Amino acid sequence: QVQLVESGGGLAQPGGSLRLSCAASVTVFNIFANYNMGWYRQAPGKQREFVATISSGLLGGKTDYADSVKGRFTISRDNAKQIVYLQMNSLKPEDTAVYYCNANRGTTNTWGQGTQVTIVS
Repeated sequence: QVQLVESGGGLAQPGGSLRLSCAASVTVFNIFANYNMGWYRQAPGKQREFVATISSGLLGGKTDYADSVKGRFTISRDNAKQIVYLQMNSLKPEDTAVYYCNANRGTTNTWGQGTQVTIVS
């Protein structure tokens, strides 16, 4: 099993940057590197949507991004620290949402509690 805690959200201006972190705690019989990790977001009145993922693997993993964030956001992982990051640059008002960290292994998905990101002028 894994538990996830997000941090790093807050207020930013358009064009600014934020870095989100997701700290994972895995049980002794699991290995963080075995989990596919991802970021999703949910804006008010909208469904939760995919933002970025990074696949499992000891050497980092393959990344994938939603079209809306390509070239602006970067997902990365530090397996030794059991942390996943989402570097968000060139932020836009439409990036305002609660951002959730996800850990996937097989058919099991685990979610964090979310962190609010608000982009205001």
